[in-house]
Amino acid sequence: MKTHVVGARGATVDFPRSQHLATKIAEVAADPVEVTGDVTEMIVNRIIDNAAVAAAALTRRPVAAARAQALAQPYRPRRSRAGSAVFGLPADTVVSPEWAAWANGVAVRELDFHDTFLAAEYSHPGDNIPPILAVAQHTGGDGAALIRGLATGYEVQIDLARGICLHEHKIDHVAHLGPSAAAGIGTLLGLDVPTIYQAIGQALHTTTATRQSRKGEISSWKAYAPAFAGKMAVEAVDRAMRGETAPAPIWEGADGVIAWLLGGPDAEYQVPLPGPGEAKRAIVDSYTKEHSAEYQSQAPIDLARRLRERIGDLDQIASIVLHTSHHTHVVIGSGSGDPQKFDPHASRETLDHSVPYIFAVALQDGVWHHERSYAPQRAQRPDTVELWHKISTVEDPEWTRRYHSTDPNEKAFGARAVVTLKSGETITDELAVADAHPLGARPFAREQYIEKFRTLADGVLDEAEQRRFLDAAQRAPQLAAGELDQLNFTVADRVLAGGPRIPEGLF
Repeated sequence: MKTHVVGARGATVDFPRSQHLATKIAEVAADPVEVTGDVTEMIVNRIIDNAAVAAAALTRRPVAAARAQALAQPYRPRRSRAGSAVFGLPADTVVSPEWAAWANGVAVRELDFHDTFLAAEYSHPGDNIPPILAVAQHTGGDGAALIRGLATGYEVQIDLARGICLHEHKIDHVAHLGPSAAAGIGTLLGLDVPTIYQAIGQALHTTTATRQSRKGEISSWKAYAPAFAGKMAVEAVDRAMRGETAPAPIWEGADGVIAWLLGGPDAEYQVPLPGPGEAKRAIVDSYTKEHSAEYQSQAPIDLARRLRERIGDLDQIASIVLHTSHHTHVVIGSGSGDPQKFDPHASRETLDHSVPYIFAVALQDGVWHHERSYAPQRAQRPDTVELWHKISTVEDPEWTRRYHSTDPNEKAFGARAVVTLKSGETITDELAVADAHPLGARPFAREQYIEKFRTLADGVLDEAEQRRFLDAAQRAPQLAAGELDQLNFTVADRVLAGGPRIPEGLF
């Protein structure tokens, strides 16, 4: 890996395009390096993972609304352009690729249940899959090209997350997704460096927004934000392929992202990227979720389940303090200052960003469920509300240090729980990484990804369709040109009919 030092440049400074970060990323995207076997295997795992969480979310209101919007943009196949499939619908029901990226991106993100990478910035790199897959289907790409494109998407987003912190300046993390998806599409299509450069600049320019989408009373836009970034990436590539240009230098310009949205004119960031001929391996450093909740609550859920026996009667709890990282404390903990995180009438999106709520329910139930654990009647149970309000978080410098560690054996997203009983007795336990983490008690491998898919698809996809999809997904690298529609899944009409009625909009 080569580390690139990136900072703002004055308008009069000679700054050749070859030195722009967008060029460096475009060069990575255009490098025809072979995808290694373990990376290919993990990409297949994440294709399965994305489909699993999309299937479980298919009849939720935001997903149904996004699907209705996409269906208003039908695509009539022409020449070598075939259109793109939408999760849940027959493969021959195709829409324009940017709208498939939109609908499928919302489905994947709605339950906050797919993969994650945490470093200087947060990321859900599986958000790259819907836009890149949509373009691959539309252009008649084959499985090998799809795998190459996804390897790039994961690499770029994770490397940007390693080097550039967005949330410190209240910029939403999808600002790293627009460029990564554009780069991945560039790899998929075999575009040249100048074209990918322009697409990256346009994608970043249109996907920078504030973090209010993840603050206070969190709305359904939380699921739409990455889908919007993917949609913008598709449109940016289309525009660049037509010879149009983008604002530049997008990161380093005098009025660019770093100077005015991030650290300012004097800030510098260090972004690692693969060198020429170096394999794109970042996906193996990411991790998926066993539980449908913000990633920093994965280890606390497992910790709460482990503590249940030691505590016994939960009514005897006087207080619980979770000692954890700065990120966990201020994003999903009591350090956020958000009263909504303790509101039993809060939205699902808010509750999945409340570790006090999550820890209370995991303690009481010993399990975590993507629907039942968030049900209004569950959140409003008097004994849950009472326990919930006894739980707080504090920052522990050691957990913050481990959060930012570059050593994968030390990097951790857990907490130490100090439970004080009414008797004065204290019970203490800690967990560094979730059970499903590669270094956890039950690491996820292909078997667990398939089990997750079957669990979440149960009652949504019939058994034959589950088998067909899993077979196709595991053969994704070998799928021939025009066969990528097999990575879609179809459900019975009655399944979609059971979802909410969506009012008509403009389309």
